Amino acid sequence: MPTPTDLGLPETPAFRHEVDAETELELYRSMERLRRFEKRAYDLFLQSLVKGTSHLSLGQEAIAAAFGASMRPDDWTFATYRGHAHTLARGVAMEPIMAELLGRSTGLMAGKGGSMHLTSVEHGVMGSYAIIGAHLTIANGAAWSAKLRGTDQVAVCFFGDGTTNIGAFHEALNLAATWKLPVVFVCENNQWMEYTPIGSVTAVPRPAADRAAAYGLEPVVVDGNDATAMYAAARDALRHARSGHGPVLIEALTYRHGGHSRADPAKYRPAEEVEPWLLRDPLVTYRAHLLRKGVEEGVLKGIDEDVLREVDDATEAARNAPEPDLTLIERDVWADGSSAWRN
Repeated sequence: MPTPTDLGLPETPAFRHEVDAETELELYRSMERLRRFEKRAYDLFLQSLVKGTSHLSLGQEAIAAAFGASMRPDDWTFATYRGHAHTLARGVAMEPIMAELLGRSTGLMAGKGGSMHLTSVEHGVMGSYAIIGAHLTIANGAAWSAKLRGTDQVAVCFFGDGTTNIGAFHEALNLAATWKLPVVFVCENNQWMEYTPIGSVTAVPRPAADRAAAYGLEPVVVDGNDATAMYAAARDALRHARSGHGPVLIEALTYRHGGHSRADPAKYRPAEEVEPWLLRDPLVTYRAHLLRKGVEEGVLKGIDEDVLREVDDATEAARNAPEPDLTLIERDVWADGSSAWRN
């Protein structure tokens, strides 16, 4: 297996938190749920059941799982269009997410939003955004409201490496640092933009961390495939932001198993790059870590079986759910819920 140094990862993160056995199992269960859900979503796409497009985050599960286990229920998540994992990690049930992907009336958005617009205000999931970088400034707004109201809530904003070359990234970081907003910016650096390696269009080696100093922030680089390291980084960042010390910018180094979207085989990525990263699959390596620590194989197998049943049940319920009624088409469009006031 390649070492962290081989892949440009930090060798030993200097985090202060120990991860207890219960939390480690929680992290494993969460990653298993995210992995199984997205694999099933892809299977359903191949059966032409998933409506519209979708973007998977297979291989990046440790980041979402770590923050899901670290955030308070009243904290906020802002995700990109690659938001399945972050939505699940905040406690949203599988069934309404699966139904949303299938365009069913029981979906999270009644089948109207699809994969790219998952939202659950009840769980602090404040939307998945298709416009690159747009949600960073919106996360600032939420963080500002928490500061004004004195609620100690934190906004956590996830984005890809390509976002670091978007103007909104720099504008959001500058304002958050100036106003000391309680927001954590998390760059999921999977090495590639849509079809372009981030390093070929960026003047610094670390597209997020190397720009932190420009806004008075500490550069934080984490092995995004190590759930324990990610959990520790998340806890530190949330504590920092919640204590009134201002924003944190994390660059989590990871690697997507698939291409940009469901129809992209990603054959443009060189095998000599892909293969070492696949050997650092966050789920496989974390399972091995738990076994080395003495967790019984039967415990992990039980988690795997529970998750598979959950995915099967969610799939069956979603497939059998009705399609949305056409009367829903005007809901959430006008302030009163319909166009009746215009007539």
